[in-house]
Amino acid sequence: MTASVIEADQSLPAEWRDFLALTKPRVMSLVVFTGLCGLLVAPAPIHPIIGFTAILCIALGAGAAAALNMWYEADLDALMKRTASRPLPAGRMDRQSALHFGVGLSFFSVILMGFATNWLAATVLAVSILFYVLVYTVWLKRRTPQNIVIGGAAGAFPPVIGWAAVTGDITLLPILLFTLIFLWTPPHFWALSLFVRSDYAAAGVPMLPVVSGPTVTRQQIALYTIPMAAAAIAPWPLGLAGAIYGIAASLLSAAFFLLSLQVLFNRATEPAGMKPEKRLFAYSVLYLFAVFGALVLDRWILA
Repeated sequence: MTASVIEADQSLPAEWRDFLALTKPRVMSLVVFTGLCGLLVAPAPIHPIIGFTAILCIALGAGAAAALNMWYEADLDALMKRTASRPLPAGRMDRQSALHFGVGLSFFSVILMGFATNWLAATVLAVSILFYVLVYTVWLKRRTPQNIVIGGAAGAFPPVIGWAAVTGDITLLPILLFTLIFLWTPPHFWALSLFVRSDYAAAGVPMLPVVSGPTVTRQQIALYTIPMAAAAIAPWPLGLAGAIYGIAASLLSAAFFLLSLQVLFNRATEPAGMKPEKRLFAYSVLYLFAVFGALVLDRWILA
């Protein structure tokens, strides 16, 4: 254990801002949005208060998983520049507080979801938390460069949870939305990991750019973009969404693919020369917001 993490165990009581930071609020915003979209496109009405409660539970569950991730990875965070200022490695919070916060929030979010909506939605929420913490964080993160490929499933559950909270079932459309996020995660995260590769190398995390180098990573980004685009467009030809969504998803995916080609043909090895990677990473966030937003717009216009 590093000195900074040891100091964190001797820190003063944390402020509310530190507990909020544990939930990774910027990451949570995308999780909440995709969960909301899954709820809004479901083919059944839901009372606004119950719908709000369902989205709150998704947010709390995502925050709980993030807190447990930070608790377990405090030693890694202390070794990386972009994470060294987080509450635990910075010494603003002790690890036990983070653990209790994450576990308590996990149970509360799942139980509230079950009583407010249905136990299928609660079960999927519980699976998503456990998958992120046990499969991705504990098992995969430090062992294999495929960590983000398999672990990406954890972030793909929210639209399924939102849909299940309304309908009590899981059909083809939420499965396609899950698949879209699952296939989107590797190119999104690998674009980031290319220009923070030195951080992962210093911490000994076997991310793909560290293990296989930038060239292989760029090839994988381009390759994953193709099935990702197919999953994004699929609801249109399958009759699950209309032309508004289909055209928007096609154009947005084409732009993603063009950016991935710029990344593929970039030969820079230092962050200063990785502007295509930074553009793709920024666009990938916008892409997911826009595709899911287009689905909701399409459903509301055609309703």
